[in-house]
Amino acid sequence: MHELGIMFNIVRSVEKFAKENGVSVIDTLVLQVGELSPVVPHYIEACYPAAVDGTMLQETKLKIEVTPGNAICKDCDKVFNLLASGKKCPHCDGTKLEILSGREFMIKEIVAC
Repeated sequence: MHELGIMFNIVRSVEKFAKENGVSVIDTLVLQVGELSPVVPHYIEACYPAAVDGTMLQETKLKIEVTPGNAICKDCDKVFNLLASGKKCPHCDGTKLEILSGREFMIKEIVAC
């Protein structure tokens, strides 16, 4: 489970941001995770308490927003959800695709009190 290591890095980044910007209390940390990302939201939620234990984020709420894995078909120019369609265009059955979104993993928002 590489998510724990990822969360330790996120916590360090957020603490550094808070220190540099004079933020002493953070209410909510919002992460954006794409459907096609190798990061599993459920595992992030599971390891979050261990990652924030003893840090300034210990009482912080975690919110995860999952972004859809969308692609565009190079044959018919239609946009569709890659996972829901079985990795082929539901409009023309094309397989020449360009991924538009869904690989993201980032800190979207830090909500201070």
